[in-house]
Amino acid sequence: MVRSRASESRISAKPSCCGTRRASRSRLPCRGSVSSLGICERLKRDGLAPRIAQKTGLLIDPYFSGTKLIWLNENDERVRAAIAQGDAHFGTVDSWLLYRLTKGASYRTDYTNASRTMLLDLGALEWDRELIETLGLEGLRLPELCPSSARFGDTDFDGLLCKPVPVLAMIGDSHAAAVGEGCLGPGIAKATMGTGSSIMMNVGATAHVPEHGLVSTLCFATGDRVDYALEGIVISVGSTPAFLKEKLNLFDDFAQAEQAFTEYDNGGVFTIPAFSGIGCPHWKYPGGAQIVGLNFSTSWQHVARAAYESIVYQIKDVITVMEEASGVSLAELYVDGGFTQRPFLLQYLSDTLDRPVSTLAVSEISAAGVVASLEAWHAKRAVVRRVEPGSGVEAAAANHAQWLRWIERL
Repeated sequence: MVRSRASESRISAKPSCCGTRRASRSRLPCRGSVSSLGICERLKRDGLAPRIAQKTGLLIDPYFSGTKLIWLNENDERVRAAIAQGDAHFGTVDSWLLYRLTKGASYRTDYTNASRTMLLDLGALEWDRELIETLGLEGLRLPELCPSSARFGDTDFDGLLCKPVPVLAMIGDSHAAAVGEGCLGPGIAKATMGTGSSIMMNVGATAHVPEHGLVSTLCFATGDRVDYALEGIVISVGSTPAFLKEKLNLFDDFAQAEQAFTEYDNGGVFTIPAFSGIGCPHWKYPGGAQIVGLNFSTSWQHVARAAYESIVYQIKDVITVMEEASGVSLAELYVDGGFTQRPFLLQYLSDTLDRPVSTLAVSEISAAGVVASLEAWHAKRAVVRRVEPGSGVEAAAANHAQWLRWIERL
């Protein structure tokens, strides 16, 4: 099994000798560089953003490896020559690992990793040759596409094993997390709650054109079933209360802030965590974070509670636009990450969404998504905590409405 972060890419020149590929002659990493920012701006000026969104489900962004590949093609003579000669092999890191594990016998990737390259036709699940030509990459040799559950090849780990074993699964990290959380039907979503938050919701068998800065992607793909998803990113989650503690010295430890959440309301105070801007779906950059609604009755406890509430409101806003874009209503949200250990936050999230919120008894949820057969995993996964909307639904709705009014003023 291979699980990878699909934004990490490799480009290699792998020449043939008597019909047999030799080991890689050159390998260039294409990781999160700002070098391709200019490429992104040019593609947008050329009017390619709607076409790329419609075909690939993606925004034009340096995060996605296709833009880095364009930059390499235009700025590195070795890459340009290899592409022109039809001798350049390109893929996310999973395809590189598979190639090495199988000693060059298998040059494949799965649909989920391919979907992050900005070169895959998301609806047809094929490399988009027309788009590839438009981007000036028509000599590129891309890996064979497979479902996430397939026989990708065999490896003995370079002699470590006495006989080869099959590689039977390959999937991107966030997609593995979605499967591990059990997002196996429309309306089931997952949110990873750490420094930031990645939210993905299964929207069924049809890909949707992304809106409001969402990404349209695969949820998972097997030999006989393909489910799509919408994905959104919240920039500041755990970093917001951490800023209050570490930079403003508002409280000594997080236990104090968490107690304040249970004992106080927000007192009309809202934290707008726009440290790097407010992302999906608002996309506003007011020049810094703000604490609003302060008055002479405000205490540090109100501000601390407002910081935690901002986490919930941002997740709510992403899910709202997912529902609008797909026509699929949220049924249940599964959460993972450090904040799952805070029951007060899960209850407020459930009240604000007016939907159940659950956590599972698995610490490395992405790994579970790799090894699971869909039906078997869904049947045996253990739900540690399931929080239902409670008496705070009405108050949470009123607070969220006020949050949106503050966001509108930015």
